Amino acid sequence: MDLSLNVLGWFIMLVGISLSIALHEVGHLVTAKKFGVKVTEYMVGFGPRLFSRQRGETEYGIKAIPLGGSIRMIGMLPPVNPDRPEVLRTTTTGRMGALVDDARQTAADEIGPEDADRVFYKLPVRQKLVVMLGGPTMNLIISAILFTIAFMALGLPTPSNVVGYVAPCIPTEASLRADKSLTNCPNSPSPAAESGLKVGDRIVSFNGVATSNWEQVRTQIRTSDKSNVPFTVERDGKTVRLTTTLVQAPRPTFNDQGEIIGIQPALYFGLAPTEELVKQSFIAVPKQMWDITKQATRAIITLPVRMYDLTKTVFGGAPRDPNGLVGVVGVGRISGEVVAAEGIDVQLKALQILGLLAGLNLFLFLFNLIPLLPLDGGYAIGAVWEGIKRGWARMRGKPDPGPVDVAKALPLAYGISIVLILMGVLLVWADLFKPITLGL
Repeated sequence: MDLSLNVLGWFIMLVGISLSIALHEVGHLVTAKKFGVKVTEYMVGFGPRLFSRQRGETEYGIKAIPLGGSIRMIGMLPPVNPDRPEVLRTTTTGRMGALVDDARQTAADEIGPEDADRVFYKLPVRQKLVVMLGGPTMNLIISAILFTIAFMALGLPTPSNVVGYVAPCIPTEASLRADKSLTNCPNSPSPAAESGLKVGDRIVSFNGVATSNWEQVRTQIRTSDKSNVPFTVERDGKTVRLTTTLVQAPRPTFNDQGEIIGIQPALYFGLAPTEELVKQSFIAVPKQMWDITKQATRAIITLPVRMYDLTKTVFGGAPRDPNGLVGVVGVGRISGEVVAAEGIDVQLKALQILGLLAGLNLFLFLFNLIPLLPLDGGYAIGAVWEGIKRGWARMRGKPDPGPVDVAKALPLAYGISIVLILMGVLLVWADLFKPITLGL
């Protein structure tokens, strides 16, 4: 594997992730400024500052670790009494209560007399939702753009009528269960091998029916007579006519994880197709994104189980699940392997890199919608609850209850932050010492 290309793959992914994070924060920044909220800081990365510059009332900068980002809006935490914001009485007791009051005091200290009407908590509910969902929406837009480029400009890998593999022999049920590649079946030569079919041949007709794609080839194999079936291939620019006799053989069925879930007899020829990139129409993009969204949603819902399995891998010696969670380091490693892989077309490499970045942005969109602080969805659900309370008060002719006090949820936010940090550390450890590799 070419080391320079591997490093290039890492660099491409690092730049892509950093830009995705930066644009996520731009989604918050632009909408907050649009609604008049004072934004004092916009940072890409976390850790020590590497560079910053003051532009107007906002400090823009880059921090040492480009795997996060933030903006600072004044008035994220409302005072206990919005009508008297200068009053910061303690509302809870104990250590957590002190943390909440300290956070509330820090938020109040950022607000100058001239900024009284430029605080986040005074925004109408709809504007709060726009600001908090601006970041995830930006990730969704990035994902849609990248998927559109990938599917429409490059295409999707689609089985073609070009032969990519010729089975050497007829499989048995035992050989199927032992070796999915079908290379160890101690049986008679396969019909494809016996007919003289070769890797690289393009099957242009089968049993007298023209075939331009793999689905047509497979349909003709399944519906043809067994004996003396003619077919035609293109080989090195020439037309070659061949004949085969199909046989009944056990054929496997697989689940989504690639595991055999059943074996049934069917007509057998003995070949596998190559995949070619086929450009998709715009209509296909939303469908593909919806399918990926469902997969990502399932991954988020099962996140606790997946983290438990990853913990067993790290501390218990269990093997790494190739379909399990992958962190930023793992994504970088996969990107490096893709770019440095030999014998893979540049277009296919570009498709895989775009797919990784698009999928990552789609995951960030969905993950940030989780209705828990400190995620964007936590603030958004607070705004929704505020709207419900205010609407209910108006219906009953009651006074406006004011903004929802999200500061009360800070203890939970601190706990979730610790969990997220531990998850990140665990993923980095697993990606470094028990990595998932493509084996390219």
